[in-house]
Amino acid sequence: MKLSHFNFELPEELLAERPAENRDESRLMVLDRKTKTVEHKMFKDLIDYFDPEDVMVLNNTKVFPARLFGNKEKTGARIEVFLLRELNPETRLWDVLVDPARKIRIGNKLYFGEDESLVAEVIDNTTSRGRTLRFLYDDSYEEFRKKLTDLGETPLPKYIQREVEPEDEERYQTIYAKEEGAVAAPTAGLHFSKHLLKRLEIKGVNFAEVTLHVGLGTFSPVEVEDLSKHKMDSEEAYVRKEAADIINNALKEKRRICAVGTTVMRAMESAVSSSNTLNEFGGWTNKFIFPPYDFSIANCMITNFHTPKSTLLMMVAAFAGHDFAKAAYAEAVKEKYNFYSYGDAMLII
Repeated sequence: MKLSHFNFELPEELLAERPAENRDESRLMVLDRKTKTVEHKMFKDLIDYFDPEDVMVLNNTKVFPARLFGNKEKTGARIEVFLLRELNPETRLWDVLVDPARKIRIGNKLYFGEDESLVAEVIDNTTSRGRTLRFLYDDSYEEFRKKLTDLGETPLPKYIQREVEPEDEERYQTIYAKEEGAVAAPTAGLHFSKHLLKRLEIKGVNFAEVTLHVGLGTFSPVEVEDLSKHKMDSEEAYVRKEAADIINNALKEKRRICAVGTTVMRAMESAVSSSNTLNEFGGWTNKFIFPPYDFSIANCMITNFHTPKSTLLMMVAAFAGHDFAKAAYAEAVKEKYNFYSYGDAMLII
């Protein structure tokens, strides 16, 4: 498989700037892999495709306000800092992206907040992901994290050109988010409302939660034509015993196991045992899934519509079949489905 196999024309107006008015009322395209048929539904119709004892696997990561705006010492130039990864809680070291990057040198200090009460010093300019900052903050770690939360804002994807609005704080977060650590939302889960989850629960559908803290690596462009040469950034993932037990039980009983999102799929495929069941897992994964690929755990997947040449589209093609996925995407463009983070959804069964 080559990078060029995943290119297609995506009209700019199909990139969703805002979420659907109600979470569960976005559109849903249903792909049946056996019959190679496509149906057009609403997201809340999802319930019709599940039976009692089927399992939905959710990613319970929580987006933290990772975007900060500061000023450079002396010049006062406005610098945007995107927190990527905490390297060391004790020494307040973080990997970050800075914009505009050309203005930042080792030793530069950045000041955050109107009172400039948070200061960071650039200590490394050479990491593959951007820069390393040390925050100079003497209070407790809890106070420091609170300060970051107070000063930070919701890190909407770059394609959304508008200002962050108050509703984004709630809508760019799943309703079951609890483990803080993602710099981007696991977007397939954004479509679930409390009401829909309750209806699924009443129907007898079981839920299992895994954690994968979405990093920007998920969205990094693939720059090699030969996909086997692409290296994914590592992301932190956890599959706990309780979730593994629920999923393995469903495997044994040949139930439908639905990965809600590409992040859930990556977490589970990173934790497969030699007997093709799910192990407990805690650590980092850089698993890159592209066709051809044999999936071990999930036999069903919910995902959003992804951009051309993205690793997310490659995983969808691996799961649905390349030609079927390609045809479905052509249909989605024709039918004017909304793409990307705030866009519509796809169910692959």
